[in-house]
Amino acid sequence: MNFAPTEEQKMVREMVRKYAESHIKPIAAELDRTHRHPEEICRQLGEMGLMGVAVPTEYDGAGMDNVTYVMALIEIAKACASCGVITSVTTASPVASRAMARSSSPLSLRPWKE
Repeated sequence: MNFAPTEEQKMVREMVRKYAESHIKPIAAELDRTHRHPEEICRQLGEMGLMGVAVPTEYDGAGMDNVTYVMALIEIAKACASCGVITSVTTASPVASRAMARSSSPLSLRPWKE
């Protein structure tokens, strides 16, 4: 069994690493000191598709796998642990979101898309 990351996983990890190093890490200490919610960081992570990495695309997620989700989360958490927690909680667990998408009817999932 091959456990090496795919090219797509490597690309996402590198993109998130660069973003985290340049945008999150410089303000991490200030966020911790002031207990400020990093709204601007959350908005940017959402625009990058990182608040729904493993959520299926039909529910406005990025549709990537759980390994990619964890790799992205690690890079965010390395720059700022609290941003990592926010990202992990906000994504509502990729396992749960995939299970919900598989076992729910389109009608019952409609409120999640609106």
